[in-house]
Amino acid sequence: MTFRLQFPHPFILLLGCIAVAAMLTWVVPAGAYDRRDDSATGRAVVVAGTYKALPASPVGVGDALAAVPRGIIDAAAIIALVFLSGAGFTVVERTGALRAAIDGLVHRFQSRGLLVLPAVALVFAVGGALIQMSEELVAFAPLLLLLCAALGVPPLMAVAMSIGTSAVAAAFSPVDPFMVTIAQKAADVPVGSGWVFRTVLLVVAVAGWLWTLRGYARAHARPLAIAGDGPPPALGPRDLLVLTVVLATFALFVVGAQHWAWDFDKLAMLFLAMGLLTGLIGGLGLNGTADALVQGARDMTYSALLIGVARGIFIVLKQGNIVDTLVHAIATPLQGLPQAAAAIGMFVAHALIHLPVPSTSGQAVLTMPVLAPVSDLVGLPRQIAVLAYQLGAGTVELIAPTNGALLAMLAATGVGLDEWLRWSLPRAVVLGLFCVGAILLALAIGWR
Repeated sequence: MTFRLQFPHPFILLLGCIAVAAMLTWVVPAGAYDRRDDSATGRAVVVAGTYKALPASPVGVGDALAAVPRGIIDAAAIIALVFLSGAGFTVVERTGALRAAIDGLVHRFQSRGLLVLPAVALVFAVGGALIQMSEELVAFAPLLLLLCAALGVPPLMAVAMSIGTSAVAAAFSPVDPFMVTIAQKAADVPVGSGWVFRTVLLVVAVAGWLWTLRGYARAHARPLAIAGDGPPPALGPRDLLVLTVVLATFALFVVGAQHWAWDFDKLAMLFLAMGLLTGLIGGLGLNGTADALVQGARDMTYSALLIGVARGIFIVLKQGNIVDTLVHAIATPLQGLPQAAAAIGMFVAHALIHLPVPSTSGQAVLTMPVLAPVSDLVGLPRQIAVLAYQLGAGTVELIAPTNGALLAMLAATGVGLDEWLRWSLPRAVVLGLFCVGAILLALAIGWR
């Protein structure tokens, strides 16, 4: 008899992570750093050297289960975006305009259709580098699935070209406000400094990622999903107007997030408006539009639920007052290491810390005030300490089972977590080795 190891359902996996987090609150000593309001970051940052023990705050079964609805409430704005983006795109899909446009695109590039994939991925690379797109990318799942089906490539490519590409770009970005900018402020490093070196790393890393995407697509491509020898029917005026609304929505999405500081509620509003407008323009009528909106939101329930449950992991750790303890335990051994070992140790430490602390900006204000003085003790430039944080937290985003945005994207595209990990883990390892090389190179050239 043969036994096959079965990967747990993502929902069960996250509940298991909550259970482990709750058990840790019973065995890991509680503790905390003092915090101060920091005008530079606009957040409360820890004060280095102030770690102190606290009375134990073990989390029981009831509180652990309550972390699930608390996580959903905490992620309500993101969940609203997921629901309404799915609703809006379902309306657009029912008008037929999007499918007709993709068929026309694929027909036009029949001989080199797979070049469309890295071209689309490059758009998400820009979004990742500029605003670290993550949960927002779930909104694009229906569109990406249509594109993958038309090009004859597996749905896994929808995840890889969107959230995968965005994560890689954010990890090496010289301008991402939620990673490098906040980390530089928290570490008292001039904002924007070191941008040339980071830009070189960004170009190399994204180019390598796009190359592996195209290679996988070529190896797994099926015949194109367009029947007939002639070109598909031309887009009518109604189709063109629907697509104009979709493009305008995307433009407002990027500009609103990047320049107008729009939060998830206003971004979600865009997709609701897109659905209402395209439904009426596309001839679905009021009832048809409403039916499509409800169906689209219903299809996103699983993805939205995973985002909320993933939030529950950090809620349990925070309730048990052991988040700072874990950071203190990981950071303390780095003080006695040589420069190179300390730099690589910081990279590994940030990768480990990012598993229970899924927010990159939250991790920056938690860890950088602690690890920046450690870098001073070993003679390591603080710029490299910031780079170690950026690369460690950014790289692990590709494979972290606690990454709610990743699990939501997998659910929205129907890709299993085990399938994704089989594909992404080897690439994340290669990317990690590249990060180690980049850190050692920065040390060798005296980068500051």
